[in-house]
Amino acid sequence: MAPPGALRDLTLALGAAVAALGSLLFIAWKIYFRGTGTDWGGWWERELRELRDRAPAGDAHGAAGPGTGPHPAPHPPASPQLDWRQVLVLGLDGAGKSSVLHYICSQTAREHIAPTRGFNSAQLCVEGLEVDLLEVGGSQNLRAYWPHYLSQAHVLVFVVDSVDRSRLLTARQELHALLAAEPRLPLVVLANKQDKSNALSAAELREELALHTLSGQRELFLLPTSATWASLSTATSVLHVKSLLVTLLSQP
Repeated sequence: MAPPGALRDLTLALGAAVAALGSLLFIAWKIYFRGTGTDWGGWWERELRELRDRAPAGDAHGAAGPGTGPHPAPHPPASPQLDWRQVLVLGLDGAGKSSVLHYICSQTAREHIAPTRGFNSAQLCVEGLEVDLLEVGGSQNLRAYWPHYLSQAHVLVFVVDSVDRSRLLTARQELHALLAAEPRLPLVVLANKQDKSNALSAAELREELALHTLSGQRELFLLPTSATWASLSTATSVLHVKSLLVTLLSQP
């Protein structure tokens, strides 16, 4: 057996060697990344970009989670093969905007869809288009931000709760304020929650929202909808909304 002193000397020597090797590796690592102008943050961003670029282009890219504020991140540039379009989805809180987005992009059942507290976005790649659907929350403190998003929109979708009679006047005022700011933006009004027994019909909502007073220069569509999984195969399916949007956005 080696004497204790020899073992101690050997341990110290090994420790010094490991420390020296670690220092050399650290110095080499720093020189390499300084010479290439790369840091971990930039590396991670490039990895994310490459993953996104390699993602297969399906019918739906999926929906992003709700944001925490009124300013969503800027959209990524469209693929060279696809034309980029944006659909702005607005309406009072509780109208069913998030459910409309979900069932436009996915036909999977959802028992509960949380309300949007800031913004929500979803992407579709369909018919040669890359479509961003941007929803901004409808609570009173967020409505002031609505006009800021009109300039980039190609179509405005306004969702109305057909059961909420007490706030139809508010919905009408908010809608007409938006339309005054963008007099030519195509408009799709959704008379949502038609699956409820006490829902107003689309014809009744046309009068309540004073849609008959709008200029004939604007493309205007009013669709009865039920943003539920059970209604996907009915006349009020939100899939009709998807088809209409594709038609509108495909126009030159």
